[in-house]
Amino acid sequence: MASDDLQCTAYVKSALFDSFFIGGFECSTHRRPDGRRLDLIAASGHDRSAFDDYRRLKQVGLHTFRDGLRWHLIEQAPGRYEWSTAIAALRAARRAGVQVIWDLLHYGWPDDIDIFAPEFVSRFARFAAAAARLVKEESGGAGYFCPINEISYFAWAGGDNALMNPFCVGEGGRLKRQLVRASIAAIDAIRAVDPAARIVHAEPLVHIAPAGDGDEALAETLKGYQYEAMDMLTGRMASELGGRPDCLDILGVNYYPDNQWLTNGATIPLGHCRYRAFRHLLSECHARYRTPMFISETGAEGSARAAWLYYVAREVLAARNDGVDLEGLCLYPVLDYPGWVNERSCETGLLGPIGQDGGRLFYEPLCQELIASAACLRRGMPVVC
Repeated sequence: MASDDLQCTAYVKSALFDSFFIGGFECSTHRRPDGRRLDLIAASGHDRSAFDDYRRLKQVGLHTFRDGLRWHLIEQAPGRYEWSTAIAALRAARRAGVQVIWDLLHYGWPDDIDIFAPEFVSRFARFAAAAARLVKEESGGAGYFCPINEISYFAWAGGDNALMNPFCVGEGGRLKRQLVRASIAAIDAIRAVDPAARIVHAEPLVHIAPAGDGDEALAETLKGYQYEAMDMLTGRMASELGGRPDCLDILGVNYYPDNQWLTNGATIPLGHCRYRAFRHLLSECHARYRTPMFISETGAEGSARAAWLYYVAREVLAARNDGVDLEGLCLYPVLDYPGWVNERSCETGLLGPIGQDGGRLFYEPLCQELIASAACLRRGMPVVC
């Protein structure tokens, strides 16, 4: 790409991916408390417009994406795989010339499986191996996979608060351990098929501050929960699960405007005296694991989109200047999508909904800030603290 072209796109080089800026497609497939299964790839229209979505976003400098292979659609009967949806997505990506990190379990699984049963682990591993084989055949190169998205949030929402499947209360620790077992089995299965495959994990990065005197110990305990899944995967914790250091390849951290709160549950807004700079959270996480990192999800809604990216991109630059091995920033979701609970239009995207002409429009304020942030990162300009 010529230097003149760089000035009007968001392309930034990355040591891990084909581009530093990444587009993430919302691909949740869980069931809600009312029993309805979500399928956000279909609900956002991305299943119908994948090639055009990839192509248009590549034009502004995004060459790498997060997307999903929907297990519940692919394995509708035990051991029988129907790959049409996956093949369509893989061929759209190859035709567009983009790189994709494929989520294999984004909160949803086939209805006939008990997630707590031992068979869940082995069946997910078989699916992961089959998916890796297909990706290798269709893409012609090493695959990038996120076995299980947000184990920590999954365990909290589905295991402790019955907000999604498996609709449990007080079982978050048990669910987290089962998801770690399944993730380890899937990693081994993927590498048996494709030894060159890269494994990505995506976990929330949070900060919790004491709401009042005497809450300091509680705040530290609550903050520690965010690291449990990665500690289990690396064998630091619950070694009986089989975790080991090589299970952690690339660490993604998800960060949103409401990822900091007080021990009483109140959100700490950006600018509040208790708000901790994102760069410091990144440095703390990097010091703990010493592995390549990227921002696997970040974004805001409505008119806050551009301002939030301005903040995050400059904190990323500051963290990099402080020595954090940080090689990507994923706008998530990169498309507007219908909300999980009530199908309201969530205006989070760089691209909007499909219009009557079959196309999508860019949200210009975010697009312009993306280009400006890319220029800032390319220059590596000093950050004024």
